[in-house]
Amino acid sequence: MKFPVSWLRQHVRTDADDARIAEALTAIGLEVEDAAPVGGALPGVVVAEIVALEKHPEADRLNVCQVDVGGSRVQIVCGAPNARAGLKAPLAQVGSELPGGLAIKAAKLRGVDSAGMLCSAKELGIDADASGLLELPADAPVGTALADYLGLPDVRFELKLTPNRADCFSIRGIAFDLAAALDTQVLPLEIPEVPVSSDAVRALDIEAVADCPRYCGRVIEGLDPRAVTPLWMSEALKRSGIRPVSPLVDITQYVMLELGQPMHAFDAGKLAGPVGVRRARDGETCTLLDGREAALTPEFTVITDAGCAVAVAGVMGGLDSSVGEGTTAVFLESAHFAPASIIGRARKLGLHTDASHRFERGVDPALPRLALERASALVLQILGGKAGPVVCADASAHIPPPAPVMLRRTRLARVLGMQVPDERVERIFRALGMRVEAQADGWSVTAPSSRFDIAIEEDLIEEVARIVGYEHIPVRTPSGEVPLAARSELAIDEAVLRAQLIAMDVQDTINYAFVDAALLDTWQLQADALALANPLSAELAVMRTSLLPGLVSALTANSARQQTRLRLFEIGRVFHRRDNAAPSERNTLAAVFSGPALPEQWSGKSAPVDFYDAKAVLDAALARIGFRAEYVPAAVPHLHPGRSAEVRIAGQAVGLIGALHPALNKTLDLPGDVYGFEIDLSALPTRALPQAAPVSRFPSVRRDLALLVPEAVDWSRIEVCVRRRLGESLQSVVLFDVYRGAGLPENTKSLAIGLILHDISRTLNESEVEQSIAGVLTALGDECQAVLRT
Repeated sequence: MKFPVSWLRQHVRTDADDARIAEALTAIGLEVEDAAPVGGALPGVVVAEIVALEKHPEADRLNVCQVDVGGSRVQIVCGAPNARAGLKAPLAQVGSELPGGLAIKAAKLRGVDSAGMLCSAKELGIDADASGLLELPADAPVGTALADYLGLPDVRFELKLTPNRADCFSIRGIAFDLAAALDTQVLPLEIPEVPVSSDAVRALDIEAVADCPRYCGRVIEGLDPRAVTPLWMSEALKRSGIRPVSPLVDITQYVMLELGQPMHAFDAGKLAGPVGVRRARDGETCTLLDGREAALTPEFTVITDAGCAVAVAGVMGGLDSSVGEGTTAVFLESAHFAPASIIGRARKLGLHTDASHRFERGVDPALPRLALERASALVLQILGGKAGPVVCADASAHIPPPAPVMLRRTRLARVLGMQVPDERVERIFRALGMRVEAQADGWSVTAPSSRFDIAIEEDLIEEVARIVGYEHIPVRTPSGEVPLAARSELAIDEAVLRAQLIAMDVQDTINYAFVDAALLDTWQLQADALALANPLSAELAVMRTSLLPGLVSALTANSARQQTRLRLFEIGRVFHRRDNAAPSERNTLAAVFSGPALPEQWSGKSAPVDFYDAKAVLDAALARIGFRAEYVPAAVPHLHPGRSAEVRIAGQAVGLIGALHPALNKTLDLPGDVYGFEIDLSALPTRALPQAAPVSRFPSVRRDLALLVPEAVDWSRIEVCVRRRLGESLQSVVLFDVYRGAGLPENTKSLAIGLILHDISRTLNESEVEQSIAGVLTALGDECQAVLRT
């Protein structure tokens, strides 16, 4: 929001200088991002009139002007293309200094004396226009100091407004906040009704009453098409960052900046039937003011003339009904559009307009009639004409009135940590335009209809806090002891997992939780993906259902940058859609591996990473948090069918491990085989606490067995069987050799295992060991078809 401070001062009674006003606005949350000076005192620059003009005898592009400066005449040589007799323009007299340090001296140009310089707006530092002299109105008093005539010097503020303060997209709205901050009052704004002097009316036909609950319009005819925008209005618009266009357009812009109500002017001569508001029809189009053809859908609200769309409501008017140089009758529109019907519509058309910016955030529903009267008065003042009656269509049921909010005195003091006098609280609310009724325990406050951000007690407390000043709120240390919640020893500590994986040379990564739906489709992980309603981009349109796609994408990006040995992990959340239920979030650990298993070294030939390298990392990580996993062959679409397994803990499936499927590997153009695992940390059972035990004084006994087992029997089945049979007497079991080939029956393999038996209280004797081994062999034969190899 840009505006000149001089305009704001017309609405607030204050003697504060510009710097104090900027400081006050910033302190209450209306941050002044920029305070740019407009013009200067301009000593020696006066209003002058060119009374005679003739061509320079030695230069085709120069004119010799006789200029009246009020009581005397001077000769000025000027090359401006718009210089002409009768023009009033600024004159910098000899001895004056313009912004930028240009000193004006008497000069001789091509042999002709020149006693000063006629100036453009850019040379005076009040605008960027350097195309010609700054043209002043015909009634500008000759000889008057230009700074006094234009209200210079001035300062243009640019505010950084938060979306909740839609009321401050107007001079009037900012004035209320400034009045409260400076403990003063807003000057009353009297807008009387314009006398009706014409019978011209335009019927209304409002269908979309929920989208447009209030629509007001008025016909004004008999306009003077030669009228021009007065200097005071064009200067106010320029200093607000808006280029003046024509009187009718400038009036609607001026009222929007002053009151906050966007308006539109239709050429009444181009309208054929009733003016209506409805939802657009599928395939309907409208040619906008900027000449582009807008393709509309039923989500758009349109303004119609005799049923045909002539404007996109709350966004931009149409070209076919626009006002122009020959307009002699105008239909002024002033409406309230529900924010929900405007939000995002301009963006869908590739537009961003002042009207849509305001309507999306919410415009005061009480403004349309007031703004229409204000604009009507300005039209009659500048263009003349006769005003017809105001025609309004109201659907008050769709405009809820402001509800009173209760503010408790004790609650205010408790939240702020200080006592604010009752008189000060009431002055703040009244200065902000709110109605205040004192109650026994506080106040009942009703905000104006422009303040959409006032709904609960905390909103009122915030108003008091920001106006009183956050710097005045005392800083106090909370009293009393705050108990620290002890972390359960049974909980899984992610920091421990990270430390273990990093210690094993696996790098921690962070990837987006948003992914491309096409990527999940490639991985065949899209079945229960949760789509975003308003994604940042098409490539980030769904929530991830697995960490592996993001990790593999990071792996691919690093491989393309000449990294050959890659070991990455991530701990994060994955998301799944549920039918008729809230989406689920699960904390997950995943890792991927590619390239050599070991860094380059001198002692031996490097081997590529394989399943058992990934398994070793996972086993170590799980062991660090107190779990031991079992691995069961599994078939999932994105993993290799012969080199993947389901990870189980205490008989419960918690994740997957293995090589990526060759087809997926080829589709993703990966640099060789990639192994990985993914564990659902939320599915891990409650872990057992470590128990301290004394070191036994008695020796352990080891027995090695060579077992002949069917090829289809996995080692995990052998291990489970051995542990279940030997129980606490088994200290550990290891697989130290696997043999397939000559000397063995077809479809069999030889597994060499070591059993380490131990009793903490005594030494095991030979008969006990033999009995245990015999029991193990019997169990293995029954459950795994394993026999002792001879």
